[in-house]
Amino acid sequence: MADIIYTLEGGTYFNITNKCPCSCAFCIRKKGDAVGDAKRLWFDEEPSFEDIKAAIDGYDFTDVNEVVFCGYGEPTNALENLLKTAKYMKEKYPAIKLRINTNGLSDLINGRPTAQEICENVDIISVSLNETDSEKYDKITRNIFPGKAFDAMLQFTKECVEQGNKVRMTVVDVISEEDIEKSRKICESLGARFIIRSFARGR
Repeated sequence: MADIIYTLEGGTYFNITNKCPCSCAFCIRKKGDAVGDAKRLWFDEEPSFEDIKAAIDGYDFTDVNEVVFCGYGEPTNALENLLKTAKYMKEKYPAIKLRINTNGLSDLINGRPTAQEICENVDIISVSLNETDSEKYDKITRNIFPGKAFDAMLQFTKECVEQGNKVRMTVVDVISEEDIEKSRKICESLGARFIIRSFARGR
């Protein structure tokens, strides 16, 4: 079994799936089999909730203030396990904040609106904006929903903001400064916080 829980630069992360509808040009998982203190993040078989629960039960969460759903896959591709895991963490460690790093395509992945149930269980939503329009977004993310993904991601973000959660949108510093500024305006129009991620640092 690959690592389900790992740390990176002081943060604690949950790796619950390797599935993802995107193959982003800048994806960190193209760099190697693991990051941070993980030995391996690629699963031979997707983990069950019992696998995830066992990893949580065996982990020392002393001094952990936040846990992030972000591994070598899109967490909402394992939506049922994501929600079960979040609920279990809230029961066992109510003081720990939960964040999800997501491509925002959960509604397309799962075939239904999902913002409300995710926001009911996760405190902070971080959506990868990545680009400024549908065509550029499809080109850089190489997603399986061309022509639909960009608008679906914006709608998901909007609905998360409406739920009252802390919501942020991110871009990686591989796009132009002009597009970074355009991205900032898109983010602010939705009511989310804007973050520029470092490609070199892998986060």
